Amino acid sequence: MTNFIGLRLPLLCASFSCSCSCSSSTLLLLNKWNKGLVKAYPRRMVLGIGASFLGMASSAFQASNSFIASARINSGPSVDQILKNVEWPEQFPFKDEDFQRFDESSDALFYEAPRFVTHIDDPAIAALTKYYSKVFPPSNTPGVSILDMCSSWVSHFPPGYKQERVVGLGMNEEELKRNPVLTEYVVQDLNVNPKLPFEDNSFDVITNVVSVDYLTKPLDVFKEMRRVLKPGGLAIMSFSNRCFWTKAISIWTSTGDADHVMIVGAYFHYAGGFEPPQAVDISPNPGRSDPMYIVYSRKLPTA
Repeated sequence: MTNFIGLRLPLLCASFSCSCSCSSSTLLLLNKWNKGLVKAYPRRMVLGIGASFLGMASSAFQASNSFIASARINSGPSVDQILKNVEWPEQFPFKDEDFQRFDESSDALFYEAPRFVTHIDDPAIAALTKYYSKVFPPSNTPGVSILDMCSSWVSHFPPGYKQERVVGLGMNEEELKRNPVLTEYVVQDLNVNPKLPFEDNSFDVITNVVSVDYLTKPLDVFKEMRRVLKPGGLAIMSFSNRCFWTKAISIWTSTGDADHVMIVGAYFHYAGGFEPPQAVDISPNPGRSDPMYIVYSRKLPTA
């Protein structure tokens, strides 16, 4: 079966998909991002169509530096290729309204009650855990520190995985207390205070599971990630097509999976001090279970 992308209007439930199936004839072509090469249109949410995350469409594209956000990911370049040879605009391409949300009430109130549930299905969790097992430093490596950002009661690390320091930063203390891999935790709303309460060059790895879509100050957060990572440290942003729709940022809920890869890649690029971001599709059963995508980068040795 095919892995669809686009916009799925949400149901009134605790967690749901942000994207949906579209007509196979619907293609949004993104050409070079350089100014003046594409015609801009007002951003909009259209049932069955994933609006381009830059609010742009083009009648032509070049394979070396553009990608297709289409009805199906397999209609265009694979997720793994989306961030290859991107010609980024000189300036950060997003506007303040792109980071607005349907529900602008306090996040502290929204996350006040603990949710001891998982927000992706079991096959997606297993795929993420398997990916972690391949890229994490070996368990119990002396001196290794990990930060699980936007953490909760479970981090999906490999079974039995331990390090001297594993810090969870999240919104609900009861959830963080229940997380067995954490050696310490911090309760902090990054949308209120994006400054991470850690020393420079503190962590070897930073993870963020299905929460990058809630950040309203992503550039500030990614700059802080760069600051607290050790030189060469790895940042792993994982996401699916599920979210609390009312709390996810506008640019996320009005776009599809391929666009989301570009959005997170842009955060790394414009934060500065990171290697060119890369993307990986680790979806275990495309079309039959939750998709799962990774965008990752390493802090430059000189940053």
